Amino acid sequence: MEFLNQIIQGVLLGGYYAILASGLSFLFGVMRIVNLAHGSLAILAGYLIFSACQHFGMGVLTAALLVMPVMALLGWALNRLLLQRSLRGGMLVPILATFGLSIVVDNLLFQAFGADTRSLAPNIGSLSYDSWQLAGDLYVSKLDVLTFGTAVAVLGALQLVLSRSGIGRAIRATAEDPDAVDLIGIDSRTVYSAATAIAMLLITIAALFLGMRGTFAPYAGQGQLLFAFETVVIGGAGSLWGTLIGGIVLGVSQSIGAQIDPIGFLIAGHGVFLGVLVFRVYSKVWRLRWPRARTAAGRTQGAGA
Repeated sequence: MEFLNQIIQGVLLGGYYAILASGLSFLFGVMRIVNLAHGSLAILAGYLIFSACQHFGMGVLTAALLVMPVMALLGWALNRLLLQRSLRGGMLVPILATFGLSIVVDNLLFQAFGADTRSLAPNIGSLSYDSWQLAGDLYVSKLDVLTFGTAVAVLGALQLVLSRSGIGRAIRATAEDPDAVDLIGIDSRTVYSAATAIAMLLITIAALFLGMRGTFAPYAGQGQLLFAFETVVIGGAGSLWGTLIGGIVLGVSQSIGAQIDPIGFLIAGHGVFLGVLVFRVYSKVWRLRWPRARTAAGRTQGAGA
């Protein structure tokens, strides 16, 4: 029963990781950018939601809905002023640019809010600790179930937008060939800006659940970025439903690792991530080398004949 409980808790934890990683995976799938400021921007959204709740007496959901357009506009501006310009210098320049952005955001948050941790848990009442009893000693948190359900709903809605809407088709076309869409009258820069704004909306949703589930501080972004990056790698970069699978795999491995040893929570997750990463790299190298080896073998047989 205890082992089953750890698996269930890990699956539900994977829902949070899926929400957290969805913006990172989406932006990489569209622009081929690894946004190293992803975690810091999530912490920024968390502080904005917290400030709206504190200063205006809003509920967390109302505050999140207020912060979403603010973060979307910020994403649009960041894409125009930073990401598109950095892309002109090659694939490595955006990585350095977003890394610098994360440092700036972290320090600005520290200057504005200090080093104290914040949480949205007091604003949601009993939801932060209530649970349902499934059987015997098996319980599931209501907030965890809500998080997982939201992850499925968000990923499903995003998939529907990409497959059924005009902006979704433009995003998919631009991700495939930005030069070609420019030739047919679609402004790839506008599409990239819209994609970045969508990624920021996803980041805001992740920040909402981060604040409700626990605490956050100005320099907590790097840890969140690591979890998001591991989820994306395990599930496959650019794959929305793969992000959910990657989050579940990471969450279950961490939950089982914590059951074995208290420090195994992080070690197990990192171990699974490294294993998947090595497997993917080895598979790609093998696919590249195998046709050459087969061609060389055919030539050898032809020469022998």
